[in-house]
Amino acid sequence: MSFFRQYIAPLLTVIIFLIALVAVSARIFLPSDLSAPAPIEPLSMIGFFL
Repeated sequence: MSFFRQYIAPLLTVIIFLIALVAVSARIFLPSDLSAPAPIEPLSMIGFFL
């Protein structure tokens, strides 16, 4: 158990942090229209039942 606590858990933490850092940093390279939040449109009754 100490092997996991000393080596594996910190490695997993660093890997998850690096993946999150890359995902957030990738927004810099997106075109400006793709990096904006998606527009919210009201639901129509037809689309609601489909």
